[in-house]
Amino acid sequence: MTPELDTTVPHSARVWNHLLGGKDNYEADQRAAEQFRAVFPQIVDIALADRAFLGRSVRYLAGEAGVRQFLDIGTGLPTMDNTHEVAQRTAPDSRIVYVDNDPLVLVHARALLTGTPEGACDYIHADLRDPGEILEKAAATLDLARPVAIMLLGVVHFVQDDGEARRLLARLLDAVPSGSHLVITHATLDFDEGRTAQAQAQADWNEKSANPMVPRTREQFTRFFDGLELLPPGVVSMSRWRPEHTPWGSPDEVAGYAAVARKP
Repeated sequence: MTPELDTTVPHSARVWNHLLGGKDNYEADQRAAEQFRAVFPQIVDIALADRAFLGRSVRYLAGEAGVRQFLDIGTGLPTMDNTHEVAQRTAPDSRIVYVDNDPLVLVHARALLTGTPEGACDYIHADLRDPGEILEKAAATLDLARPVAIMLLGVVHFVQDDGEARRLLARLLDAVPSGSHLVITHATLDFDEGRTAQAQAQADWNEKSANPMVPRTREQFTRFFDGLELLPPGVVSMSRWRPEHTPWGSPDEVAGYAAVARKP
């Protein structure tokens, strides 16, 4: 049974879809996105940088790191260059499991399942806060005895308590072997020098949204990778993680951290 879809309350996946120029969202999502953008215009740059980081990190993992399995939790609505498209372009035998708790993502899940014949794709309607369910169902597609890249782009900041967030990550990492990777992007106020515009937009979002979020500092974010091997360049603005070479120099920083780490 498809879970009930409440279109009157903005949901993060649909708001993000609107910011990326998508059409799979509702008036409440559009209103919330535009209110956030009016106060803090850089939110669009953050959304685009997050998506570009997904492409770079998955290309690295499927290419240089040799990862063939991806568990993408909080995937959001399908758009161009989803995880399976990027991974299977590099390694056609890649296997991907998507996870999200938005009923609208479930409605569009077929778009996430059109992978290569050599690989596999699956979709699980579940919440990051229930890692047991995620792992149990993911095991139907992924071999959890072999390395897995756990992708958590723009989702951990919806877990309010630091301790709970670390416990959830530990539960996921405990289920996968050495050679697995953890990939996270996360909201922060560290780049908002006066902590005014972004902080105000953040407070407005938390008041109206079904998915309140907590920005974290660099130190708090870095603790999510305790016990893992942070890959160069470490914890950086998501736009600065192994950016593509251009004649215009390094990209501007955006207000969001990114990192990729390997389980030893």
